[in-house]
Amino acid sequence: MCELRKRGLATAVICSEPFLKLGKTQARVFGVPDLPLLLIPHPLGGLDLEGVKARALHAVPKVLELIKESFK
Repeated sequence: MCELRKRGLATAVICSEPFLKLGKTQARVFGVPDLPLLLIPHPLGGLDLEGVKARALHAVPKVLELIKESFK
């Protein structure tokens, strides 16, 4: 993701709250501190298919906003 962001492409990482600090640190270390981190409710692991779909639906508006911003 970091390399794509450096090339000017719309990118983001989807993560849950416990991984937010790690995501911010990794983005900074790899030279893209402005990499968007889109938060979804925790946990993701161990969910059934409906639970995963619910997490994905939670992220959709944020992903759409990121895409719209990339066209400004």
